[in-house]
Amino acid sequence: MLNTIFIASVSLILYSYIGYPISLYMLGLFIKKNVLKKDVFPPTTIIITAYNEEKRIRGKIHNTLEIIYPEDNLQIIIASDGSSDSTNEIVESFNYTKIQLLVIPIRSGKEKAQKEALKIARGEVIVFTDVATFIEPLGIKKIVLNFADPTIGCVSSVDRFIGRDGTPSGEGVYVRYEMLLRRLESRVNSLVGLSGSFFAARKSVLKDFKGDMQSDFRTLLNCIKIGFRGISDQEVTGSYLDISDTSQEFDRKIRTVLRGLTVYFHHLELLNVLKYGLFSYQYFCHKLLRWLVPFFLISSFIANFFLALRSDIYFLLFLGQLFFYGIGLLGWFGRKYRSINAIKIPYYFLTVNISILIAWWRFLGRERVVMWTPSER
Repeated sequence: MLNTIFIASVSLILYSYIGYPISLYMLGLFIKKNVLKKDVFPPTTIIITAYNEEKRIRGKIHNTLEIIYPEDNLQIIIASDGSSDSTNEIVESFNYTKIQLLVIPIRSGKEKAQKEALKIARGEVIVFTDVATFIEPLGIKKIVLNFADPTIGCVSSVDRFIGRDGTPSGEGVYVRYEMLLRRLESRVNSLVGLSGSFFAARKSVLKDFKGDMQSDFRTLLNCIKIGFRGISDQEVTGSYLDISDTSQEFDRKIRTVLRGLTVYFHHLELLNVLKYGLFSYQYFCHKLLRWLVPFFLISSFIANFFLALRSDIYFLLFLGQLFFYGIGLLGWFGRKYRSINAIKIPYYFLTVNISILIAWWRFLGRERVVMWTPSER
């Protein structure tokens, strides 16, 4: 029984991180869904949510005003979610007719602010973005081109982290891995999640917009239910600075997973493979299976401990586990070691899975997250 538990746990961990992308790659040898792109300029609305962003809102407005898109077809809404600093005054000081300030008197959360902004949005395509995210001048044009394809319901940008010195930085291997998954998923079928900092969707898929659920994830799931698909456009990037405080980054991961679990378990019908086909497999592997990895890690560790008492091979495997987790903990408690490549991956792997475990604990305790203060970058 212990042997079965160990082998099954390790197999599921490996399939979650390695088997799933390999399966997508193999499917891609036989299935390739191209995207029909054309120069189309439908009425488009950019919705920017802000809460007490007096330090960054000016830079975001300058960045948005540099966007190259037909002015008559572009609406910019800045939804100020109960800001109590000078955010509103800074926005009003620009005095541009195409920038519309929507003041929400009482802070109610990002998604509720987005929902209020949708009520006055005139665009056929809605672009959601954050204050901390910078978009290239042609970014909106590039993301909108995808909607010439009638099968596309939403489009995600590619995340790009920028270090304090202005060079590409960030979460390294993990981010590149996620972007690889998005490329593979887009090629064979659909994404399973969007970048919440910069994504676009047809307004028709946002009719049932919820103000208390993660908008990026839920928008993608709505697309699938309606019959559309979501893709990642490799030519569209959203750039943002690394989080300055690593403790905030850990909290952000917990919140993201907790919000994701909330949406996931409200859409379990998408696991019906008879109705949703390949997406059901993706939905299970990319999300639920990945979120179950911490439990597989615990079960494999406990089983390995008892097996190591009577087997030299399992003893060596157990030493390997201890060594791997020891390196991760060295990065956890020693910030100066995190830049070392040999420590970076174990540390980040440990951090991600501990955050997922905490998110599960909070989710099962019926805790839900509707709003939070944006992380300092």
